[in-house]
Amino acid sequence: MSYVTGYVIPVPEGAKDEYMKAAEIMGALMLKYGATRVVENWGASVPDGKNTSFPLAVKKEDGEVVVFSWAEWVSKEEADKAEALMMEDPEMENVPMPFDGTRLIFGGFETIYDKRA
Repeated sequence: MSYVTGYVIPVPEGAKDEYMKAAEIMGALMLKYGATRVVENWGASVPDGKNTSFPLAVKKEDGEVVVFSWAEWVSKEEADKAEALMMEDPEMENVPMPFDGTRLIFGGFETIYDKRA
């Protein structure tokens, strides 16, 4: 089974174009270093919650949208190797940061079930 790195990010509504520039650079780097798939998802129906929710998790502020992103890898080892290579890649200096990175949530997940139509 594969390995997935996931990200939940609060992005200002007016920064969608700038965010997409960052996503395109990061996505290209991830693919360059071994990702098999990179997906960006702009929040369309992300309800607030009382105890837990995506908005609560990233401390979403008024005027922000929750973005859910993920990259698929062959294995955790490949993802870890790619992360190290990406941090050294000079292209990383061109990645805009149109959001508060202190509220970005990320993690790695081993795929345990994958059913496709």
